[in-house]
Amino acid sequence: MKALLMVTGRGMGGDAVTALNISKALTKKGVKCEFVLDRSAPGILLEKNGIKWHKIRIPQAGGHAATKLKLTKAGLKTSIAAMEAVKVIRKSKADVVVGVIGGGAIIGCISAKIARVPGVGVLNTPTDTKVCTRLNASIILPESNIFSQDSLPENLYKCYGPVNPDIIAGNKEEALKKMPESFDPTKNTIIFSSGSSLFEMMAQAAKNISLGEIDANILVVGHPLKEEFLNLFQNTNIIYLGYVDWVNDLLNLADVAVLSDDGVMIHEAIACKVPIVALNGVKYGRYHNMSRIFPGALMESSLENLQDTLKEALSHIGAMKKQAQKYGDDVLHSADKIADIVIEEAKKGRK
Repeated sequence: MKALLMVTGRGMGGDAVTALNISKALTKKGVKCEFVLDRSAPGILLEKNGIKWHKIRIPQAGGHAATKLKLTKAGLKTSIAAMEAVKVIRKSKADVVVGVIGGGAIIGCISAKIARVPGVGVLNTPTDTKVCTRLNASIILPESNIFSQDSLPENLYKCYGPVNPDIIAGNKEEALKKMPESFDPTKNTIIFSSGSSLFEMMAQAAKNISLGEIDANILVVGHPLKEEFLNLFQNTNIIYLGYVDWVNDLLNLADVAVLSDDGVMIHEAIACKVPIVALNGVKYGRYHNMSRIFPGALMESSLENLQDTLKEALSHIGAMKKQAQKYGDDVLHSADKIADIVIEEAKKGRK
């Protein structure tokens, strides 16, 4: 059996991590996996894992923050992209197509329908939810606006974001080896991350905390969307680590993680029982209300209130870790759950 995973974005983190974790679960169950990225994607994450990929157009509309103009432009490109995807499906002889989030989900689901191959959408934005749930079986991630509904139609499934179970096998000592001399192991450690890419608000948040009242190691990860964001770290005690592929070790070093309120890293932190402060509005003003998904383990904050929220989180680390533990087992098994759904859809065969 072969699965073709179509992925939005640059192939560096975020959606690519989601797809990679699904593929690892599928591979363990005997399914061969191939990937499709937008032709402009550098694909650093896949490259680091020795994975080659097909290149087509996969238009993006801006996810949760999509404007009518961006949606219109993405819509105009969709038909061309879908036909490119159909050619890849036929060439690869895939038994099932997995469209992963946003444009990847939409192109994956549409092209699977055209090619008459079983398709599964992995969804977390209003647009992919609206389109893909009408076409194929779909897996609804927590960021989706329908995740909190008590009941869903028969071909829709709820699931936490898929994580690699190896995330909990990280080694704190390995992370310490990568720290500069300025790192003080006697202090609390706070990680700031907006995913594989560093957004301006997250960089500003780290600067504000580093210059405030909290005495802690301030670690920032992610490749800056614009190089000038790094200027915010000048004359601060921030330890900037850049793009990292050792998140499992890093999370074992963290006392609290300040994250954007979406994506797989929230689930990775939950699995590692790391208290989370979700900084709202980091990515183009998006808001996902993640405190409803992980109450007690995750606090939400605005940029203006971050220092007070962090102080509260640091004073309740033990209680927040216990709450995270309640969700940890389900999170760790999320990739297997998604893989089982994909396999069941594939067994239905070509139409």
